[in-house]
Amino acid sequence: MTGRLLGIARHARPRAPMETVDRVSVTRPLGIQGDHRGAVKPGGRGRRQVTVITRAAWETAMAVLGANELHWSVRRANLLVDGIELPKEPGARLCFAGGVVLEVTGECDPCSRMDDIAPGLMQALTPDWRGGINTRVLAEGDLAIGDEVRIELA
Repeated sequence: MTGRLLGIARHARPRAPMETVDRVSVTRPLGIQGDHRGAVKPGGRGRRQVTVITRAAWETAMAVLGANELHWSVRRANLLVDGIELPKEPGARLCFAGGVVLEVTGECDPCSRMDDIAPGLMQALTPDWRGGINTRVLAEGDLAIGDEVRIELA
């Protein structure tokens, strides 16, 4: 099962606006270059270095919400992928064409900040892991829009 990377987003500090980019480097200690959340804290396990959502999940949430104008990056996820269903079991891996390998650590639960963006968005993202997944970086490399991504189950 293979898909494509459609979007890359990052934010330099907590609550900062999301910035979308066409390509980025990913490292084990820092996650996505320029994203504050990816840095592994001393003694930490880096369980939420990179967050991933699918286009299908975002479109479903938008349909539930009755909204079309919201850009996927308002979800505050780092990566938008298409053509695959994200694995729901920790230990599964997402392998990208540029060498990046991400290990699923769990569900990325939507927080109440989603309702600050659009009333009802948190609830629209809640069912069936629609809010995406949290991952840790296992292998470093570069990501670029259009890269192929495949799933390896644990």
